[in-house]
Amino acid sequence: MAKILITEDEDSLRSFVARALRLDGHETSEAADGAEGLEKLKDGSFDLLLSDIRMPVMDGIELAHEASCAYPELKILLMTGYAEQRERADDLATKIIDVVSKPFALPDIRKAVARALAA
Repeated sequence: MAKILITEDEDSLRSFVARALRLDGHETSEAADGAEGLEKLKDGSFDLLLSDIRMPVMDGIELAHEASCAYPELKILLMTGYAEQRERADDLATKIIDVVSKPFALPDIRKAVARALAA
């Protein structure tokens, strides 16, 4: 299956999503903010970056820009609970697969990840 980096500042959500994706057979790695996520991207070959938009240190928008430049083959899926943050991702339309709205149910994020990996 796929190697996925989950970047999310809320610990419980990050571990929930990671467990769900491991149930689907994926290998997951986790980061608490965009800067940590960017460092982890340098250490491994990932198939998908699943990142929250609103995070401390480096947000998901900046992380997506940095990641898409450094790793053009990397698929990027963003998530947010804030409508205005979703609109900020519009300039990333050619770099990301989609933006998933939070809160989401377990089947929703699993389907979104499967669609992103198939894209």
